[in-house]
Amino acid sequence: MLKATIPAAMITAPGSGQGKSMVTAALARLHRNAGRKVRVFKHGPDYLDPMVLEVASGQPVYQLHPWMTGEDECRWRLAEAARDADLILVEGSMGLFDGDPSSGDLAKLAGIPALPVINASGMAQTFGAVALGLASFDPDLPVYQVIANQIGSPYHGELLQQSLPDGIRLLGAIPRNEAMSIPDRHLGLVQAGELADLEQRLDDAARVLAEAGLDGLPDPVTLEAPAPQPPPRLLEGVRIAIARDAAFSFIYRANLDLLAAMGAELSYFSPLTDSAVPAADALWLPGATRSCTPHPGGQYADAGRHPFLPPGRQADARRVRWPDGLCHRAGGQRWPGASDDRPAARAGRHGRPAAGAGAAEPAHAPGRTARPHLSPLHPGHALATAGPCPQAGRHGG
Repeated sequence: MLKATIPAAMITAPGSGQGKSMVTAALARLHRNAGRKVRVFKHGPDYLDPMVLEVASGQPVYQLHPWMTGEDECRWRLAEAARDADLILVEGSMGLFDGDPSSGDLAKLAGIPALPVINASGMAQTFGAVALGLASFDPDLPVYQVIANQIGSPYHGELLQQSLPDGIRLLGAIPRNEAMSIPDRHLGLVQAGELADLEQRLDDAARVLAEAGLDGLPDPVTLEAPAPQPPPRLLEGVRIAIARDAAFSFIYRANLDLLAAMGAELSYFSPLTDSAVPAADALWLPGATRSCTPHPGGQYADAGRHPFLPPGRQADARRVRWPDGLCHRAGGQRWPGASDDRPAARAGRHGRPAAGAGAAEPAHAPGRTARPHLSPLHPGHALATAGPCPQAGRHGG
């Protein structure tokens, strides 16, 4: 049995756009700079925020989601991290109660109190009403403290503190400061590797939080779970070559860990810069970034032929898929158009058939998935070497 008591908090918010991602990263960097070992986790399937959180904390970051990864894994990852860490932070997704399971569901599962970040710009006493709503919506989820973000002055912070009901404390009030911003793009942050000054940004943001009185530790909680059984080594000696670079980056760390634990030998290559694949028994082309843009000098090596694919297989990549697929830039190569009768084109959100969908959906199709977003490459279309890759549609997350 894994068991430890450690300061921990679920950093959440009333909704997206409140600043919780940067607050979580800045808190991780603040406590890391103070000499503490900080472990950070991310609720949900997001893979961009964890990149920044890994830089902020200097430790690996894993996704936690009671449905996607399972309740048992959520518990044991937290309990395992607590054994040798000084602080655990979990960044929520969207609003505290959004989704099924929500960030609040994960907090209840783990026994970690929620710590909402509320963007207080443009409000005063209503801040207390928002905090009260979050704290009382689910009586099984403790909310003892809140963080005010984007305050305009010390007096503004006083008004916010006075508005809070009994039982909820203001942990800190963060002033408007350019250091608390980080570039983002369609539905997420930019990749950590694209920010040359990320280390300095994080240090600057950590100083802002320290000046706002956020250098204290959250209340300790006890985390416990049975240790998982090691997986059977069914991949002993199997060599897997994995595409990994600025374009091919949608990789969950837990998947790599599992492959290695099953005995696989992992190697990496870059389709952006390499002209050959390491000797391997299997090739993994993971998903591309949410918004594929041209990289300087970064057309796929020998663009028209894609030498990392076996001869005669280039035509397999006929569609753009997000979030877990391949955003393929052809460098002027023309491909046949994709048919409009593909099942995924008719799928509704989260795997449910869209209105008017025919009966061609397989009977065994899972009832709950993330919807693939596909864009056909029609006859005569060429993906030019300049300009952005066509978006594969918007996802409501």
